[in-house]
Amino acid sequence: MSFTATIKSEICNIETTDAEKISELSAIIKNISYIDQNIKINTENIIVFKHVYDLIVNLYHIKPKITVRKGYNFNKKYLYILEINQKINNILDDLSIKKNNQKINIPENYVIDDFELLRAYLRGLFIAVGSINDPKTSRYHLELLVDNQEYANFISQKINNYHLNSKIIKRDNKYMIYIKEAEKISDFLRIIKANNAVLYYEDIRIYRDYKNMTNRLNNCEQANIDKIVMTANSQIEDIELIEKKASLDLLPEKIKEVAIYRKKYPEVSLQELSNIITLETGNIITKSGIYHRIKKIHNLANKIKNK
Repeated sequence: MSFTATIKSEICNIETTDAEKISELSAIIKNISYIDQNIKINTENIIVFKHVYDLIVNLYHIKPKITVRKGYNFNKKYLYILEINQKINNILDDLSIKKNNQKINIPENYVIDDFELLRAYLRGLFIAVGSINDPKTSRYHLELLVDNQEYANFISQKINNYHLNSKIIKRDNKYMIYIKEAEKISDFLRIIKANNAVLYYEDIRIYRDYKNMTNRLNNCEQANIDKIVMTANSQIEDIELIEKKASLDLLPEKIKEVAIYRKKYPEVSLQELSNIITLETGNIITKSGIYHRIKKIHNLANKIKNK
């Protein structure tokens, strides 16, 4: 079962009030039904099919006609069809899908006029047209695919009331409302009460963030090591040039001491080199002191090169 299907399975089993059921069913029928003389709802998800059937029976005390067909796609999935042929106008008016026999894009306020009803509506919308990538296997992405731009703007605005930073893009003849930020996707799942999905999503998100941070630290540490090695090699080249063209004995004793220890410990940083010299000789020398003596060695090497 996909991550999207797992979420839909979870939220289809939430206990709700009749008012919340109306809000949820309003979003579902608006987005995945075909309305003519009857109302037809098609889905390949057996859990969604059963959920919609239960909502209709509980709210309107009718039993829709059920048809199951073998799918025509390569997966050979079954297509589940619910057909409502009773109380059509009553249901469409009640769900704020039609008003005065005219189809409307934006539901009336009574469907979404408090926090719980809006949560139920967004839950129904996700059940109908939502999908989300599994954070374990892919990038962070949640989308809701709707038919109408005005409706897409309405949904995006409602989502963004919770600061979820959703955006809209046209895809073929539909409009996709999407969220890309992992934290915002997690917040959306909380809003629709997909609590188990939130726990899973947060676990994966924290793990991935920790892994990315660890990789960045490792890369940073490796870059620092590479820099230390390159710098030390350059310093040793200067020292060897002085040895070859002249002699380290020409250097002042303190600078000569640093040159000898630099060659002896080519892989260490200047701070580590200062600690080693201090420990082995008993003469305290700071990192800054090491740096200035190395700089004098470099300047002498440059003079030799120029001559």
